[in-house]
Amino acid sequence: MSLEGEFALVTGGSRGIGRGIALKLASHGARVAVHFFQNHEAADETLRGIRKNGSDGFVVQGDVRRTEDVIAIVDRARTEFGALDVFASNARPEVPEFFQAPFDITVEQWNTAFQSQATAFLVASQSAARLMRDNGRIIAITYGAGSKTGGLQPWVGMGSAKAALEALVRYVAVALARRGITVNAVSPGWTEDSVLNTLPTQVQDLIRGWHTRGWTPMGRLGTPADIGNVVGLLCQEDAGWITGQVIYADGGASLMNPEVPSEIQLLQPAAV
Repeated sequence: MSLEGEFALVTGGSRGIGRGIALKLASHGARVAVHFFQNHEAADETLRGIRKNGSDGFVVQGDVRRTEDVIAIVDRARTEFGALDVFASNARPEVPEFFQAPFDITVEQWNTAFQSQATAFLVASQSAARLMRDNGRIIAITYGAGSKTGGLQPWVGMGSAKAALEALVRYVAVALARRGITVNAVSPGWTEDSVLNTLPTQVQDLIRGWHTRGWTPMGRLGTPADIGNVVGLLCQEDAGWITGQVIYADGGASLMNPEVPSEIQLLQPAAV
């Protein structure tokens, strides 16, 4: 896989999954624009990692909840690169800004979730498509479990926003298909150095224990590098026939049956 001579923009690229994506793309030769909202130091650290991987790029600040900022982020890529080959939409607000149950969430919190996800992706895709060369790649980071279930009640705003994002991925995929531009969503499971680490320690321990005991068949949580690897695969020329899909990158967690205890599901046959 080589992305030599290609240009990428990763929103929320300063930390966690976004950093994993940025570093993966850079390791294969792409120059990467690293978007951040508030943590300039973290964005600079990602840029240093990009340069350590033998590539280059720049950092760009903006609030993806604001339409004018989203347009400005893509315009900066236009100024610095002149073209775009990969756009990865990863940015999200911090958990306290949207994490409320259905009858507690405010309209402002609801709008924060939607503006940062579906609306930001629509606006960015409109701008990026005009800058993107044919056969480019657009990738949105979603959370498929949150968009299809309702058990984690305070996730209602972000889960609904991610569901809208996934629908939008399909529409944009059809719109850009004739240009060979693929549009897909990647759905990570619980991942270290991500939203997980913003939760109370006790909650983190419960989640890690649940997954390492078997809810994730591979017996561990994901890492930003794991998700970066999946995005990297979708950016390969050989992935040009995959579009409009939600790719689950979760070590098999989405394969588990919630109606059956994981201990039973993981029983091994007596002989193979």
